Amino acid sequence: MTQSQTVSYVLYKTDVLRKLSGRKSRVCDEMRAMTSNQASTANPNDAGGPEQPGAGAPSPVSVPSPAPSPTFSPLYQQIKALITQSLETGEWKPGEIIPSEVELAGRYKVSQGTVRKAIDELALENLLVRRQGKGTFVATHNEERAQFRFLRLLADDGVEHPHVSCLLECRRLRAPAEIARQLDLKPADPVVQVRRLLEFDSEVTVLDEIWLPGAMFKGLTFERLSEYKGPLYAMFETEFGTRMIRASEKIRAVAAEPAVAELLHVPPGFPLLSVERVSYTYADRPVEVRRGWYVTTGYYYQNDLS
Repeated sequence: MTQSQTVSYVLYKTDVLRKLSGRKSRVCDEMRAMTSNQASTANPNDAGGPEQPGAGAPSPVSVPSPAPSPTFSPLYQQIKALITQSLETGEWKPGEIIPSEVELAGRYKVSQGTVRKAIDELALENLLVRRQGKGTFVATHNEERAQFRFLRLLADDGVEHPHVSCLLECRRLRAPAEIARQLDLKPADPVVQVRRLLEFDSEVTVLDEIWLPGAMFKGLTFERLSEYKGPLYAMFETEFGTRMIRASEKIRAVAAEPAVAELLHVPPGFPLLSVERVSYTYADRPVEVRRGWYVTTGYYYQNDLS
């Protein structure tokens, strides 16, 4: 091969290698781009944020949150609710005996043990009363032991002293805004206001201011209250069909205002115990607002917690 042919051959090979190298570079660039696109499509957040519209990648799929599981109610609680419903509708009235556990088990198609557990809870809540050898009865405010359930003032000697009620006032009026709110009434709905004094051992000890829904206590008058000699809650139960089931109280120490001090026979500014109570009947319906001022000289307020 001549020198001129040798040079031409070298130039030819160099040109071929350059073209091959360029093609290889383009192929590598394309492969890198494809790899990058696949990675971006598989996980768009790896690029530092959500994929922008128009980038060509599919939108992320929204996964719905799992639905909340239904609330589970034990069987005895369901039976308790059914028995309470019968009490509320008056199927078994205060003081009456209810069917036996065997009869109730047959009625609700459950075991006797399930009925017994439901009745045990209702007895703890003072809705039912078990009497040994006699059966289970609907609790009533006429029972002696129930009379002090909502009146928790005891003498220092721990004895429950009997008290005498002295009625001051009973009138119908439009509900003040705060009373309407507490009784779940509309503003200016009719209410009955009762004011009375309680005497313990012939000494004025408690001033009560009581508010009741007017529609529920139609016919409640000063004369009717004056003639009734039993507990006030027993009267509400027997004559108006309203039974107090539970109460929520706020207790604080206050200084006697002049008008209150005069009724309680103490000097103005005398330390008193203030008890504000909202009482409820079945279905947690508020049916009484009571504000009491207590003279605690020789007395204390007892509350049992369980």
